[in-house]
Amino acid sequence: MEDPQFTVALAGVSPRGAARLKAVRRVTGLSLWHSGQVLDSGTATLLADVPFELAEAAARELRRVGVAVAVRCGACRRTLPEDGASVEPGPCAGRYFPTAHCQANSLTSCDCSYCVEYGPLPGHSER
Repeated sequence: MEDPQFTVALAGVSPRGAARLKAVRRVTGLSLWHSGQVLDSGTATLLADVPFELAEAAARELRRVGVAVAVRCGACRRTLPEDGASVEPGPCAGRYFPTAHCQANSLTSCDCSYCVEYGPLPGHSER
């Protein structure tokens, strides 16, 4: 079972500044000049199809210097709250795994056939 991938995108125009330019550069690998253009655009995708841990770390680094970013789940298409909390449980648009397996959800238990057969995923308990 494959984990969902996440996208980190700008959530608005951020004023340029040395710390912001360097943070965008560290996260994306772009040059400082291209990082400035990205900050000016306000709607660019900084990282696409990355694991949850990488998306979360990148968002935390960018928010720390004042860059407005949004982290979206690639499966359920929901945006994670800025405070790092999980989204409320609800229907997930993911086709390949149950809603409870989406890291964007705050569900802690699952009764899908995978969890019944192999045991609960880390952080989950059986219902």
